[in-house]
Amino acid sequence: MKILMVLTSDDQLGNTGKKTGFWLEEFAAPYYVLKDAGVAIAVASPKGGQPPLDPKSEIPEFQTELTQRFRTDTDAQAELSNTKKLADVSAADFDAVFYPGGHGPMWDMPDNATSIALIEAFVKADKPVAAVCHAPVAFVNVHGKDGEYLVKGKRVTGFTNTEEAAMDLTTVVPFLLEDRLKERGGIYSKAANWVLYVQVDGRLVTGQNPASSGPAAEELLKLLCSV
Repeated sequence: MKILMVLTSDDQLGNTGKKTGFWLEEFAAPYYVLKDAGVAIAVASPKGGQPPLDPKSEIPEFQTELTQRFRTDTDAQAELSNTKKLADVSAADFDAVFYPGGHGPMWDMPDNATSIALIEAFVKADKPVAAVCHAPVAFVNVHGKDGEYLVKGKRVTGFTNTEEAAMDLTTVVPFLLEDRLKERGGIYSKAANWVLYVQVDGRLVTGQNPASSGPAAEELLKLLCSV
């Protein structure tokens, strides 16, 4: 099996002058869940090359066994530093796609025509698509095979309004992910702040927050192994 992981290229937290990007745990946890299962992984981002890492995700309190493993894994670091350009990858070459979060995707994923076309190609081919935390924002303008929004009528989750409020960023992000998923017709549900929570509906996998990233990858593997 071969899975594509798609990371953000946005490093600006809106107009705050602060940095953002992808969240380390949300890359490291699914990366090792998949890699340890023998899955081949390719990593892409809109601009290619080194994607920006949210500096807050490197704070000691947010480190896990898998983020620490990444820090000593020179092969994984080399792979991350040289991501493929999103425009240069094809759904035909992969069995599934996984979008890690962080705040960056809120800016460079919802209206990204290349990303939208890529996800729609996976969906058309009945291949699983997954995203965690803020990354389900990549799905909000994606359409399914029926022409409706992909998330319409689907059980989904993603970073919650209360989690965004806890980070004091509700007025910084372009919109609240929870609200947008609901507006698109998603059957949105959530757990308490920062609690592991994953939803699977057909070939669509979504996770609520960083703690959900590894488990979301495990659910993605189950879908692939059930084919």
